Amino acid sequence: MGTPYKDYYKILGVEKNAAESEIKTAFRKAARKYHPDLHIKSDKAAAEEKFKEINEAYAVLGDKEKRSQYDLLGTDSQNVRQRQSSPDRGGYTGGSWSQTDPDGFSDFFESLFGGQMPGNNRKGPGQARSVRGQDLDSELELTLEEARHGGKKSLQFSIRGLCPSCEGTGVYDQKACQKCGGTGSRTVVRTLDVNIPAFIRDGSKIRLKGQGGEGPANGNSGDLLLTVKILPNSIFTLNGSNLETVIKIRPEQAVLGAEIPVPTLEGEVILTVPPMVHNGKKLRMRSKGWLEKDGNRGDEIVKIMIDIPRTVSPAEKEIYQRLAELEKEVHKL
Repeated sequence: MGTPYKDYYKILGVEKNAAESEIKTAFRKAARKYHPDLHIKSDKAAAEEKFKEINEAYAVLGDKEKRSQYDLLGTDSQNVRQRQSSPDRGGYTGGSWSQTDPDGFSDFFESLFGGQMPGNNRKGPGQARSVRGQDLDSELELTLEEARHGGKKSLQFSIRGLCPSCEGTGVYDQKACQKCGGTGSRTVVRTLDVNIPAFIRDGSKIRLKGQGGEGPANGNSGDLLLTVKILPNSIFTLNGSNLETVIKIRPEQAVLGAEIPVPTLEGEVILTVPPMVHNGKKLRMRSKGWLEKDGNRGDEIVKIMIDIPRTVSPAEKEIYQRLAELEKEVHKL
């Protein structure tokens, strides 16, 4: 005889295409609602049964592999062929529960997953075998100087790790785990030394092996993937492989030319400004920019801004007045 089909999605009150976060939220909400300790004696037995059903549904839908296997049944399946047990097996005996265990999961679960339950039924739903932890994403903010020179940077990350009490299931002793509130995780502050390559670019990825989410059932941890974000700089703008900056010069320097100190990522250098340079003119300093894939460096582009003095001395003012008179005379000719 077939085993009656259980609609785990309906039990948790979610759609079949629900995201992992929706399933976890629905489980926590239902677990709180039907927690046996929150019901009076007359309702306690019914609450316990409902609570077990919720745990079983989450044991399947909260696990990617089990959920995929369950989904293969199809939405219109009403019966599942019962697995044949060997003569010496009255149910799953790989752990401490079997089909006859009142605290275990249903025959339907057993017919699908058999020996995939963990060895200790006190912890409720969990992983049968080691499962690799999730890869985690985070952002690594660097100043332009840090990105240019690279090196080792010590960082602190707050990472959600598996709850040691329920081993990430959210359930302990057939109840919502009190240590983690049924979430199956707790926050861990981790300090890591990250090696940053010189001339790393904005948006680059740094993968830290084994520093991501912890793997259930002693599985390997996932990776931590850092996306580099280069912070704005008050002096330079990085545009591709070129650095851009602005320098201010005085009117007489623009007319006569001058040698001006200009900042670079390696310190100041002297730039020769040609005579009669106009406002907004861009001058190029070779190989002062970002390292390219071919090993060459981009340039530093220096934009000229002619700056009018805020104050002038009487002698300077007299010179400007004389220049203005000369300009008038030139236009009369």
